[in-house]
Amino acid sequence: MSTIIVLGTQWGDEGKGKVVHFLAKDADFIVRYQGGNNAGHTLIYNNKPFALHLVPSGILFPNKVCVIANGVVVDLKALKEEINNLKKIGISVKNRLFLSEQAHIILPYHNILDSISESGKVKIGTTQKGIGPAYSDKINRVGIRIADYLENDVFISLLDDNLLAKSEILKKAKINIKTLREQIIKDRKNLAPLIKPFAADTSLMLNEAIKKNKKIVFESSQGALLDIDFGTYPFVTSSNPISGGACAGAGVSPQKIDSALGVVKAYTTRVGEGPFPTELFDKTGEFLREKGCEYGATTGRPRRCGWFDAVVVRYSVRLSGINSVILTKLDCMQGLPKIKICTAYKYKGKIYKEFPASRTVQKLCKPIYEEMTGFEESIIGIKSFDKLPKNAQKYIKRLETLIGAPIDFVSLGRKREETIPVRKGLKLF
Repeated sequence: MSTIIVLGTQWGDEGKGKVVHFLAKDADFIVRYQGGNNAGHTLIYNNKPFALHLVPSGILFPNKVCVIANGVVVDLKALKEEINNLKKIGISVKNRLFLSEQAHIILPYHNILDSISESGKVKIGTTQKGIGPAYSDKINRVGIRIADYLENDVFISLLDDNLLAKSEILKKAKINIKTLREQIIKDRKNLAPLIKPFAADTSLMLNEAIKKNKKIVFESSQGALLDIDFGTYPFVTSSNPISGGACAGAGVSPQKIDSALGVVKAYTTRVGEGPFPTELFDKTGEFLREKGCEYGATTGRPRRCGWFDAVVVRYSVRLSGINSVILTKLDCMQGLPKIKICTAYKYKGKIYKEFPASRTVQKLCKPIYEEMTGFEESIIGIKSFDKLPKNAQKYIKRLETLIGAPIDFVSLGRKREETIPVRKGLKLF
């Protein structure tokens, strides 16, 4: 296999960054295909946590090529900051980082519009990074791409059109449009020369690499249940994290994708608003939050925690054709005397074994649980599956049966080395 999509199967924060970091050592290209700097991947680099929001985590390995593809919306100030942070730890992105000319950019008015929207009646719980408004402009065909940003006359014309179209709402928010315009133009003078060397036809680059049988990892930035089409709408992101999004978001044919690797957390978390059937409001929820350091890498917000939801993950497996799974944060469940797994939902007497589209059912359904005995033994440092506590092994095997996909690897810690295969001889590349 030479092309793998790595995607989250829940509401994000499953540990995709660590998994991509785990795969990057053997990959040639690592590609982000959707989302923006609303996502955060926290990795352990030189024994210290290091967060990335736009640049693929493969950048931490020398000689790896990292691509921010056309499906991503890019805050250029945030990208500049990330590049500078990488330089501070001795990592150069020169000739290793490429940015699609067709990727759309986030401008300051997108952040303003995002904040205005979040202050309205329907609170989605966004990061207020301008992601949704930037995607809205893209869909409305008024967006500004990297290619446009690099042509001054084109950019100024498009900027003025956008500010005029948004003037009424910006004025209501007491934004001085003239000052905003001047600041955006001033920013461009500093940012355009920085960005120009990275701009490329990344679709062509990736297709040429596939012809040469290069190993490519495509990474999503959010989980499947935040997908704009299939997630818990409207409490979703503004793009498609599911595997189908990789093709449109990177400009490669579905025929050129070999496999889909689902990243599954051993329990469930969610940040922001929206339905969460297995959410816990008790000491167990607090236990998981503290044990798992469940605080957002982008916002620092505490994540909502709950039991494993097999309905959600089974749904994700179906949507993305997931044929291999890596289970993360199993170590965070050590010490729980009992472990529950949601196998179905119940609403008004009806049993739902598949994830429902109804907002009402999603919000008001009750989880149907089966219970297993937990494990007390520490699993940190274990190097093989058969050395795991028997109850941990039983839990993994039960999850595998319920989600309908093989769990091939288990993560036992935050470091990339703390990952073990479930069966001997397993390789992803």
